[in-house]
Amino acid sequence: MLSIGTKAPDFSLPDQDGKMHSLSDYKGQKVILYFYPKDNTAGCTKQACNFGELMPQFKEKGAVILGVSKDSVASHKKFQEKYGLPFTLLSDTEKTVIESYDVWKEKKNYGKVSMGVVRTTYLIDENGIIAKAFGNVKAADNPGQMLNEL
Repeated sequence: MLSIGTKAPDFSLPDQDGKMHSLSDYKGQKVILYFYPKDNTAGCTKQACNFGELMPQFKEKGAVILGVSKDSVASHKKFQEKYGLPFTLLSDTEKTVIESYDVWKEKKNYGKVSMGVVRTTYLIDENGIIAKAFGNVKAADNPGQMLNEL
């Protein structure tokens, strides 16, 4: 996980519509940058839907939500449409941003070891500095937790 107080790595990734986004596009705004394993899985769906439900409060506090996974643009589009997600999902199929934010880790699931995205959420301030960092977050609780951090 990246350290609090350090400059967040910039990136350029496509969203669910293929439009490119970089962290520098959001200068002057707080950014909730959350990394999740996979579209349309139970935990990831709960986390995304809870962020969506709280979106008005995040907007009130001047925060933008960006979800990142290694799923494709097409997968993100289906996920966004299926659940009516009102925020941006970024596709990092090459894992460059996932690795630069140090969330690609060894995971154990039912005794099986594999590499994957560890559910991690960063709060990045208006100047692009990491203000908060949470690793191994609980999917359902993370959106409320992040709202409280603002």
